[in-house]
Amino acid sequence: MPQVNPTPSPLPDIEEVLAAAHVVSLPLKVRFRGVTHREAVILTGPREHSEFSPFLEYGDAEASAWLRCALEAGWSGFPDPVRAAVPVNATVPAVPPAEVASVLGRYDAAHTVKVKVAERGQDLHDDVARVAEVRRLLPAAHLRVDANGGWGHDEALAALEALAGFSLQYAEQPVPGVEPLAALREELDRRQLPVLIAADEAVRKESDPLAVARLGAADLIVVKAQPLGGAARALQIVSDAGLPAVVSSALDSSVGTRVGAALAAALPRLPYACGLATVSLFGGDVAAEPYVAAHGELDLRRVAADPDLLRRYRAPAERATWWFERLRRCRELLVN
Repeated sequence: MPQVNPTPSPLPDIEEVLAAAHVVSLPLKVRFRGVTHREAVILTGPREHSEFSPFLEYGDAEASAWLRCALEAGWSGFPDPVRAAVPVNATVPAVPPAEVASVLGRYDAAHTVKVKVAERGQDLHDDVARVAEVRRLLPAAHLRVDANGGWGHDEALAALEALAGFSLQYAEQPVPGVEPLAALREELDRRQLPVLIAADEAVRKESDPLAVARLGAADLIVVKAQPLGGAARALQIVSDAGLPAVVSSALDSSVGTRVGAALAAALPRLPYACGLATVSLFGGDVAAEPYVAAHGELDLRRVAADPDLLRRYRAPAERATWWFERLRRCRELLVN
């Protein structure tokens, strides 16, 4: 594939963006982040198709970074890759143990598995049972857990003590915020609990994404192209942090996931499998050939939105209006 550098280019006019925009509502196979459909705007840029899909509850200031990513990918292109494929993990949502096998069956290979924990309405018993079932089914796989900041300090300590016996690769964002993460990591070291800490929300939702590295709050960082404002900025953050990085998706369609793969493919080092296999959680997609892993890896093929699928999954008119208004507001923030 041709190598394209995401060199800065002038932001396209809002009318050009809206003319290239398709609002879709994609069904999910399982409830994820409390939703059964994922709404997104697919843009047809001159370089690539791209995606703008900040979660519905995000304010315009936060969502504008997602738009910057979509405009960078669609109008400037992707960074040059240093590898031909990107290893990815399977993701197990907060489902009962009886459903774990079915979720894993959607992946053609699961060398690494991320298990969601700390789900609202569940408890540690549920988390342990879910992780235990994954370990039973895949005794040789790398296991990691993701709490999305859902535990307090004491809850996280109890949970990681209970889960440490499953040989976790790392625990992602067990507590919210940078300072709490640093305090937890210090206490884990004191107790000699061998669990690495990965920072996700403490990187992408903080005003200073480098605070995690400066305070020694994590062993590695999780970066996502959309929330961080595009591949170019995410690459700079990883370089400045000096920590190993895992690239993850934000529950993107195939088009959005391809942007994440471009970021992962451009990283100088990639010691861990990436969280970019979430297209397998969708019951519908915008690409005729969904961007799913083969043998646990994503290749770097071009991903284009299919016009028929854009029509099939077109969101209702009132939702399209809502998204177009959001696009206008976020585009205005990018120039102010």
